[in-house]
Formats: sequence, C-alpha cells, structure tokens
Amino acid sequence: MRNITGYTCGSCGRRHEDLPLSYRTAAPAPWTDALDDDPNSELTPDLCVISGQHFFIQGNLEIPILGGAEVFTWGVWVSLSPASFARTTDLWDEPGREAGPPHFGWLSTELAGYRVSTLNLKTNVHTRPVGHKPYVEVEPTDHPLAVDQRTGITMARVQQFAELLLHGGRG
Repeated sequence: MRNITGYTCGSCGRRHEDLPLSYRTAAPAPWTDALDDDPNSELTPDLCVISGQHFFIQGNLEIPILGGAEVFTWGVWVSLSPASFARTTDLWDEPGREAGPPHFGWLSTELAGYRVSTLNLKTNVHTRPVGHKPYVEVEPTDHPLAVDQRTGITMARVQQFAELLLHGGRG
C-alpha cells in the first residue's frame, strides 16, 4: 500500500498533509431544508424518504486508484423503488443480507468534477454485511464517472477532486 503523504494544493498554494480519498454528501439532490418539517419526509445518514413517495439509500461508489490498492470513494445517494427500499429496510440488521441480489436505482447525487451531470445515472446497489454501506455500481456506459469506476483514476485526479471540493479550485 502506498503512503499518501499530502500534496501541494494548486488552488491555495499550501501544502496539505492529507489527501482525502473519500467525500460524502449529506442528502440526495431532491432534498431541501423545507422538507425538515414534512411529517412524510425523513433524512438519516443512511436513508431518506421524501413526501412518503421517493426513497433513497446512501452507498459507496468506489473508484480504483491506479498504481496501488487504495480506492477513492464517493458517498452517494441512490433512489430505489418502493419495493427495493422496503426489502432493504426489512433486512437492515439481518446477517447474510449481502447474499441477496442487487437493487436497481438512479444516482441522486450531483458529483463535482464531472463535465456531464451525474444525476440519474443507472446503478446497481449491492448490499454489504450489516454495518457497511452498500456498494454502488454505475451502469457501464461511456459517462466519465462510469469510465472512472471501470478503469480507475490517478492520484493527480484525486488531488483535482480535493482542490475542487475543499477550495473550489479547478475540476
């Protein structure tokens, strides 16, 4: 495993000791603060329901980093059908739940650093053992995010994400 010892930021010009390998979004794209008072809406760190009609789960969209064993992880939200969401919540604390088939979903997170929107990409959500966020697999298309997930990214690209997300730098 490679030792990631920091980087010199192209945005602020300073040296940062850590290069983050993951970023997580707090809510799916359709969520607004106005929904906080809606009795039919709920947002937790793992699950979201909007108006009792739209259902989301948070998972990890992992991208291999070329030249090492590390992965870069986007914490993303995916919309699920009512049936898939019900199955997910029914099995939430069940050992062995990861043996089930993946759920189809739509990516519900706009990821920075991509010139083409990442909203509504087709995904498969793979349940993992209890205590672990699901693995989100983007449909293998020519979308840059799907290509990144299939082929991997460089540490330079990871640094671009850091500069963009932490300092509003170039993407």
